[in-house]
Amino acid sequence: MAFFQCQMFSEVLEVQISLNVVVPQQGAAPFPTLYLLHGLSDDHTAWSRHTSIERYANARGIAVVMPAVNRSFYNDMSHGAKYWTFVSEELPKLARSFFPLSSEREHNFVAGLSMGGYGALKLGLSFPERFAAAASLSGAVDIDRLVAEKFGGDIHLSFGDPTAVKGSSVDLFALAEQVAEQALVPKLFQCCGTEDFLYEDNTRFRDYCYKLGLPLNYEEEPGNHDWGYWDMKIKRVIDWLPVKHS
Repeated sequence: MAFFQCQMFSEVLEVQISLNVVVPQQGAAPFPTLYLLHGLSDDHTAWSRHTSIERYANARGIAVVMPAVNRSFYNDMSHGAKYWTFVSEELPKLARSFFPLSSEREHNFVAGLSMGGYGALKLGLSFPERFAAAASLSGAVDIDRLVAEKFGGDIHLSFGDPTAVKGSSVDLFALAEQVAEQALVPKLFQCCGTEDFLYEDNTRFRDYCYKLGLPLNYEEEPGNHDWGYWDMKIKRVIDWLPVKHS
């Protein structure tokens, strides 16, 4: 695998942005690609620093794109930059312009932890025509509850009026209901440790997906909101991805 540390200008964010990318050195290009999203207190370096993601990806022959989005919740912020537009529209185009990455739906996947788990499911459910699979590790899946009850400044900068979240395009429950009515649905993976502070949110979202009949693979076991758990589970996610090579 080749490892790239990238700095480039984002037209959407109007600022220099950073991302790390790993690309196979063997196999036929363009490569299947996993967009791997960080959590609230992390950045684009976290997955490479705290897990063996490069080794896991090499075993499946896939590229991994790891962007930085600060504490935006992968949202076009009410008081801030348009990170949702960046990650959903500009980032794939930038990454494919520099690296031999496939644009085919069957070759594109997204995953993330905590805030990034929310972002990953938001991408997969918003664009089922672009992503074959989406995975959330200890995800902040009930954003309506979090905006209303849990977080302060950062989350309100991203989402604004807490009463406007439920049922909107940033609500994973609403997005799940919407995609359940469509013919094209991404495969979904969700996991959470039973000692995690987001565990109840995750079981609530799991049950809702099951009710809708979505293709969700849910796993839980003893674990907390930490890198020991995420390193174990991202390997599981990589093994689960429906990777098809050209």
